[in-house]
Amino acid sequence: MLKFDFSKYMNSFLDLNQKNKLESRKAEIYQKFNQSKMTAWYKDSISQEEIIRIKTIAATVRNNSDILLVIGIGGSYMGSYSLKQLLLNPYKKDKIEVIYIGNSLSATSLNEVMEYIKDKELSVNVISKSGSTLEIKLTYQYIKEFMKNKYSEEELKQRIIITTNSELGFLKEEVEKNKYIHFDMPKEIGGRYSIITAAHLFPLAVMNCNIDNFLIGYEFGKKYIDDAYSYAVIRKMMYDQGKYIENYSVYEPKLYYYIEFLKQLFGESEGKDGKGIIPISTVNTRDLHSLGQIIQDGSKIIFETTLQLNLNDDIKFLNHSFSNYNKIVCESVRQAHYEGKVPNLMIELEGPIDKTIGEVTIFFMMAAAFSAYLFDVDPFNQPGVEKYKNIVNTKISI
Repeated sequence: MLKFDFSKYMNSFLDLNQKNKLESRKAEIYQKFNQSKMTAWYKDSISQEEIIRIKTIAATVRNNSDILLVIGIGGSYMGSYSLKQLLLNPYKKDKIEVIYIGNSLSATSLNEVMEYIKDKELSVNVISKSGSTLEIKLTYQYIKEFMKNKYSEEELKQRIIITTNSELGFLKEEVEKNKYIHFDMPKEIGGRYSIITAAHLFPLAVMNCNIDNFLIGYEFGKKYIDDAYSYAVIRKMMYDQGKYIENYSVYEPKLYYYIEFLKQLFGESEGKDGKGIIPISTVNTRDLHSLGQIIQDGSKIIFETTLQLNLNDDIKFLNHSFSNYNKIVCESVRQAHYEGKVPNLMIELEGPIDKTIGEVTIFFMMAAAFSAYLFDVDPFNQPGVEKYKNIVNTKISI
């Protein structure tokens, strides 16, 4: 269950006439959203047949491998990676380890991974919607050469799982040529909106995360559509007042990579045509002792959205529980920042975390789309990203 506080430390910054003007665009923006060909992540649900197939192949990988290497970048990995960090206990070792690579071209990082995996049983899940992203192609081909020296062609057919589109691209050619296991990335879903596809659900299933609960929460979260629009309206009002930076603030370190996911979601969706809010993040209380000063007393171009995760596991000590200490600090910071002319929104996550994170995920995905429409840009393209790719492709051919 989600709780929203969009008023306590925000209302005095809002102009009612401007708010009404933006609210009056709701019907127009809902129409654009519903007519878009890229909103299958909202209109459709993943089929039970696909879920069963994901779980079946995940079980095979768990049985025959010590490590699953997930090769992906951006929207092809950030969703499942952030949920891994949130849902799993890093100190509780599972029978299989999931390692994410391909999100950089660092030789140092790759060498360290290769040294670690050299004597272990491996499977690989390579993920790219286009099938042609440079970082993915390079890393996949390097790993495949390593695996060819370890496994027969028949064994590779059980250990290489490719998640890509069903029509074209280098990875689709790999599937057809070598008969590797294939999960489809629907063309109606962009990478940063693909969290309910096999691109993310398969690695999560390998990690034994409860993808059923996540999907239940995700479907339930569609009821927050009007709250998502209200959030988008306030963000646009902040931007129009010269608050060009949104700080996603959390008080639970396990949410760190989730707010990295949000930074991509909003940055790629609305940052176009010289417009858009720059997303940053803080993990408190740690960052109160680094960025806290400039947020409090620096240039007044920042507003904040605080995510508060209310978990049941707690520690009682002295006069309060640790959760209560955390809440007191959070509320104190919100009040101090507000008095320092830094407006603040709050979203609380309550209940089983694997369901609640599904709810808040679709909330933010809807909000990102609405925000982009309020900026009068397309939420579902990324021409700036394509620009660097095109330049790279003129210099590197693989």
